[in-house]
Amino acid sequence: MAVQEIKAEVFTTIPTEFLNAGKESSWGTANRPGDDVPSFLEGPSFDKNGDLWLVDIPWGRIFSISPDGDWTLRAQYDGWPNGLRIHPDASVWVADYRRGIVKINPATGDIQDIFATKRSEGFKGCNDLFFGADGTLYFTDQGQTGLHDPNGSVYRVPSGTSRLECLIGNGPSPNGLVTNIDETALYVAMTRACEVWRVPLYPEGPTKVGLFARLPAGVGGPDGMALDEAGNLYVCHVSKGRIFAYDPHGDDFLTIDCSHIGRAVTNLAFGGDDQRDLFITVSDANTVARARMPVPGRPMYSHA
Repeated sequence: MAVQEIKAEVFTTIPTEFLNAGKESSWGTANRPGDDVPSFLEGPSFDKNGDLWLVDIPWGRIFSISPDGDWTLRAQYDGWPNGLRIHPDASVWVADYRRGIVKINPATGDIQDIFATKRSEGFKGCNDLFFGADGTLYFTDQGQTGLHDPNGSVYRVPSGTSRLECLIGNGPSPNGLVTNIDETALYVAMTRACEVWRVPLYPEGPTKVGLFARLPAGVGGPDGMALDEAGNLYVCHVSKGRIFAYDPHGDDFLTIDCSHIGRAVTNLAFGGDDQRDLFITVSDANTVARARMPVPGRPMYSHA
């Protein structure tokens, strides 16, 4: 089957007044030593009003972007926010590398810790999160894990509870995650292994976890992911400047080229009036790109 290629375009770039050019951050020093990191955008997610929310990891900032491309600083706090999702109650939930899972009041910007530890033990470094249709929370605890230390974790919190269930404890850098179309399995990006794992979901825990897709190797690997209404999976590659799309059987059928904008393609979200526009954080270019898709994105729980 021929693989279709779509070229992304720039939707919006972070305004100059929000760029911290020439300034040092603890996140930048640890993760991109020697580089100027004026921002590092991640975690795009749409609210019910059609505004795109996203994070700026090194500076602890939460932004929203209107459909017209106007930026608003919604919150700034002492943390490294990474993944972001809008909860059905309109609160903003963030997987924060330093603070665990936090909730942000969108009206005030106030921060509430939800899961700062697992029991009394700290997380390695939370990365991304996803809500199932019933409100079940899934999130990854990546830290500095990789092929040398395959001990990253994936957690589930059943809806209406505060019970942390560890689904995976041996992940080589678990990152982005999303359920399949009928929510019987969880896809998890394992960045340092350049793989996407398929985790069957049962009340008592997973079984027969397998390899769903293998991405090209490189400096980085798969990062954020999203699903369309046909069940196709879209996977960002954090060092190739591309998104790779796979059908429900794991066959690749489409790629989205962002390399003319930047190489650090980190995360994505479907939006627009008909949910066929894919919005993409190209983090090394301080940019949100956009590409028109043949199939609309799966309606998110936040739009119910």
